[in-house]
Amino acid sequence: MKVLPHFLDTNGLHTLSPSLYERDAYQAYLRLHPEKRTGIRFDVQWKAKGPAFDPRTLQLELRGIAKGSLPRELTLKQGVTSAGWLGRWTSFLLTGDKYRDFGEVTAWRVTLWEGDQLLGEQKSFLW
Repeated sequence: MKVLPHFLDTNGLHTLSPSLYERDAYQAYLRLHPEKRTGIRFDVQWKAKGPAFDPRTLQLELRGIAKGSLPRELTLKQGVTSAGWLGRWTSFLLTGDKYRDFGEVTAWRVTLWEGDQLLGEQKSFLW
């Protein structure tokens, strides 16, 4: 349903206060100052109807700036369970050495799987 990428500062925070305005302002600041970033968190809101007959998996695929002829790629997966009609939030973290080695994220795609069946996807404009 929704994917929110947030940069994390040296304290692991994505905002300085609970205000949405403050969060957006701080994210703009972190975009302009990459030396203040130590990671990125993707908050994913998802929903799946009906019972699960196979395990459900949420998958985040990332593409970064090219090193050589191909862009960097990384896939993160998490097993998930449904919790009613309202949906759930699941977070993916890319921090520390993995974040520094991967570099700048240029595109992302999130998919929800039940076994080997694709239930839904959300992707960035550049995917």
